[in-house]
Amino acid sequence: MGIGIIIASHGKFAEGIHQSGSMIFGEQEKVQVVTFMPNEGPDDLYAHFKDAIAQFDADDEILVLADLWSGSPFNQASRIKEENPDRKMVIVTGLNLPMLIQAYTERMVAPDAGVEEIVANIYKETKEGVKVLPEGLIPEEDTKPADAKPSIPKGTIPEGTVLGDGKIKYVLARVDTRLLHGQVATGWTHSTHPDRIIVVSDTVCHDKLRTNMIKQAAPSGVQVHVIPIKNMVKANNDPRFGDTRAMLLFESVEDALAAVKAGVDVKEINLGSSAYKEGKVNVTKALSFDQTDVDAIKELQSLGVKFDVRGVPSDSPANVDALIKSAETKLAEKK
Repeated sequence: MGIGIIIASHGKFAEGIHQSGSMIFGEQEKVQVVTFMPNEGPDDLYAHFKDAIAQFDADDEILVLADLWSGSPFNQASRIKEENPDRKMVIVTGLNLPMLIQAYTERMVAPDAGVEEIVANIYKETKEGVKVLPEGLIPEEDTKPADAKPSIPKGTIPEGTVLGDGKIKYVLARVDTRLLHGQVATGWTHSTHPDRIIVVSDTVCHDKLRTNMIKQAAPSGVQVHVIPIKNMVKANNDPRFGDTRAMLLFESVEDALAAVKAGVDVKEINLGSSAYKEGKVNVTKALSFDQTDVDAIKELQSLGVKFDVRGVPSDSPANVDALIKSAETKLAEKK
């Protein structure tokens, strides 16, 4: 029995840090790299993890060093961990070079130790590996107790109660095959400031494993819910949600269309990602459409919904009509 290490990241960061670790510590056995590229979806990433684990011995314990908590690499590693409760597997996020070097060191000096035993030292070294020069720029730890926050009343708000103006505020409605992941949990959450993230899907809400993974990836201070479309319609019409700032996540354009047609009052939809699969064509690195997607976008436009095509807030928006035209041309060429 040994410990297999998987280095996982968005893009080729994992490949680069693996190379850096080899320069410093030498080539290591039982180390696999998993990268998640812009044109890939969750199932591709899941398969990469399965392939990586297959390279280890059956009784090896597994240490995953991933870049972001709640990012797609973390989410898929967490999925595999949940699916294999009898195999020791630990996931540590915040991937940096001190973390990787310490993992190599712990595995070398304590070859008989289990993965759970060595994680404490890896975690400590990772935090201490963040330094600043000049050292005087490091902020002193605030030892003063935080001001007590006013208590929030517990219990159910009586039906018919109107909070705020009685209308839920949609700070973002996004189509994203990956749903809640790094781009959403960091960039979009920080730029839109929701107090609730709501995954709206008649499929995902019945998948206990995916629901648990999504809730586990919740950003700090934000409630996460996974509900069917009919429940989203009820929330949309319930005045008790008048003080709510909600981010809606849809797995597909078709789900977004179904929600809007059912009465969810969304005026703009952010197109973030739509993973490629058979029958679709790539229109950007992150977006793939088939004719059903194109028709759904056009119908949403006819209902007055506008589109914001960006992966992250800092991206320049793409023109949705140009993407539709590109998709239709490519789909026609495939016939």
